[in-house]
Amino acid sequence: MKFKLFSLCVIFIAAITSAAAQDHDSPTPSAPSSEKGLIKITIMYPFIDSTFFDMDYYETKHMPMVAGFLGSNLVKYTIEKGVASGIPNQPLPYVAIGTFYVKSLKEYQEAIAPNRDKIRADFVNYTNVAPAILVSEVVR
Repeated sequence: MKFKLFSLCVIFIAAITSAAAQDHDSPTPSAPSSEKGLIKITIMYPFIDSTFFDMDYYETKHMPMVAGFLGSNLVKYTIEKGVASGIPNQPLPYVAIGTFYVKSLKEYQEAIAPNRDKIRADFVNYTNVAPAILVSEVVR
């Protein structure tokens, strides 16, 4: 009986050690290499008690309009709908987040500048909150 128990312990330890070695040898997940170096424009719409946000309009009208201004500089864009806070029982921080991935910041700015008033005028069609905008470079 003692020998069986000892054998099971050895097998169990060997299995754990093997699994840990495999986990250690596996590569760390990262952004696809096709995204590294891209400029990312993140548009975050904060949630407050009186927030109005028409996700359908944002998805089918506003974001495609802005994407059209960006032309071939645009790699992709995403739309996220806020569903919860990262902390239980806390208010939702953002009702929505839109993101554009572009190749060139200069080209992005040149495309947006002449269309800025049109983009801002469209806000009233889908929201009553001003977004926070972050421009960053994808590192990983």
